[in-house]
Amino acid sequence: MVTLTKKSSSNPNYQSLPRASEPKLYQTIWGILKPLNYFDIMQKRYGDMFVFPPFAGLPEQVIISNPEAIQQIFTADTSLFESGSVSKVAQPFVGDRSVILQDGKRHLRQRKLLMPPFHGERMRNYGEQISSIAQQVMGKVNPGETFIARPRMQEISLTVILHTIFGISEGEKYQQIKTILTKMLDVFNVPSTSIFLFFKGLQKDLGVWSPWGRFLHQRQQLDELLFAIIQERRTQGETAGEDILSLLLAARDEEGQPMSDSELRDELMTMLFAGHETTATALAWCLYWVHKLPEVREKLLAELGSIDIDNTDAMEIIKLPYLNAVCSETLRIYPVVFFTLARILQAPMKLLDYNLPKGTVLSPCIYLTHHNPKIYSEPKKFQPERFLEKQFTPYEYLPFGGGSRRCLGIAFAQFEMKLVLATLLSHYSFKLMEKNPLLPVRRGLTFAPKGGVKLIMENSDH
Repeated sequence: MVTLTKKSSSNPNYQSLPRASEPKLYQTIWGILKPLNYFDIMQKRYGDMFVFPPFAGLPEQVIISNPEAIQQIFTADTSLFESGSVSKVAQPFVGDRSVILQDGKRHLRQRKLLMPPFHGERMRNYGEQISSIAQQVMGKVNPGETFIARPRMQEISLTVILHTIFGISEGEKYQQIKTILTKMLDVFNVPSTSIFLFFKGLQKDLGVWSPWGRFLHQRQQLDELLFAIIQERRTQGETAGEDILSLLLAARDEEGQPMSDSELRDELMTMLFAGHETTATALAWCLYWVHKLPEVREKLLAELGSIDIDNTDAMEIIKLPYLNAVCSETLRIYPVVFFTLARILQAPMKLLDYNLPKGTVLSPCIYLTHHNPKIYSEPKKFQPERFLEKQFTPYEYLPFGGGSRRCLGIAFAQFEMKLVLATLLSHYSFKLMEKNPLLPVRRGLTFAPKGGVKLIMENSDH
């Protein structure tokens, strides 16, 4: 076991970093099933650096919510860390060749190949499609009808990502991907089944009636579809379209080599998984907060009412200050993912006053950083104004991680989130049907509002 030490000013000896006294297995299950409760209590007890016990086959981890320490980690030489092996919990979804599981030169190669589709003029081209898809999906809900926001937002974000990745919005393959991926993610939609992702011993194929067996069966079906689409596109040549798959098929690394079918499959799965589930959850939270707090809703509607939403360029809409503040505060108060990708030290490191040996696992905690009262006053309150009054550093506000492991889709995710929210609030009127405050619960590797946020459609085109 790694021993973690801190230099004491009054004592030349080293003393251990703070760690909880509860049994390790108890802490692990507590952290998985009731993460808010666990991490809030640990932060109150031990401050912004403490040790979490061995977890999901990993050694103990240093949980960090100190912005100075996070800055040190994000700006350090990337050769100091390895991240792939500590991201194995995502492997069942994304595969072995995903950029998430790579390190060193291979990680850099994959990031360079994946970067172009998510930036520049292409973003502008997606704007009209995103607004149109949002209206198509919500147009299916009748006035007076009650609905759950999260699955509706998932339908919007999945339709958007399928359109941008594959350039398709209809047809048999499109419907099959949509259906299978939704079912696959729903296997782990509650904490009791999410636990399968964290304990290898539970990952047994006991047939389609068992959670893991059902997941594997659906993943196999999705793999067959993705490989069929890749092969179909390869036979069409490299002029098939401007969608992301076409761009990835045409991409070459510095040695002139293209991605293999297996690499393409894993990167497509990474985008499908990370590119729609997270956005859907963030949008459900947005709708919750906007309709829970009348003053927030009034301010946002006033700002949106100051423009002609249907005839304003998407790049202008996303610059609206209060819209940006609402989306930023949504991602602050309950980030969809609670941790950045962990890092394993490949050499000793002095982190603030702590001397950490090689092999230490560092886990910057997004949730605890966003709830650090030294950074955010009244962190449990939803206050978009804080983002109008102050600009936070990338080490204080980090919903998409940071450093060389920062989410590649950050620009696209923020663009889609703002545009969908602006479109929905400009064309529809909703009322929140939740009586009690909603808290996040584990949904696979992410955290979503319990119950999905119940709303009623009051009218459209108000």
